[in-house]
Amino acid sequence: MKTLLKIILLAQLIFLSSWSLAQIPDTQYSGGISYITGGVGEGETTAILSESKQWPLLLEMSQIENGRGVWIFGAGIKIINSKNQIIFTAQADGPFMLINLESGDYVIEATYQGVMQKRAISIKPDSPQKISLFWK
Repeated sequence: MKTLLKIILLAQLIFLSSWSLAQIPDTQYSGGISYITGGVGEGETTAILSESKQWPLLLEMSQIENGRGVWIFGAGIKIINSKNQIIFTAQADGPFMLINLESGDYVIEATYQGVMQKRAISIKPDSPQKISLFWK
């Protein structure tokens, strides 16, 4: 009986610990380019940041509010390749976006509340980048 009780308690502990781990949001696609967006809540933020080491590009989006930075969601993201073609468009569902870009030169156009920012980036193999976008 004690062995059965130990097995039940162990199974319950395993279930509860796996249940509390936040999962990374689903992978989505735009123009054949995979991406993940989210970061709402501490668990999802931790999962995305942990996963970011495996992705070429991590975007972090925030705005200045009352003198301090706060994360935002809803920014529109476009990526333009070196041939001046829009190859990616998506809306951020949280303050983070992981984007699986091939090596090359790109321009990121990020728009939030009608204000657009542009950033030129160069993606290199095995060199993940983090780009922080701030709005005022």
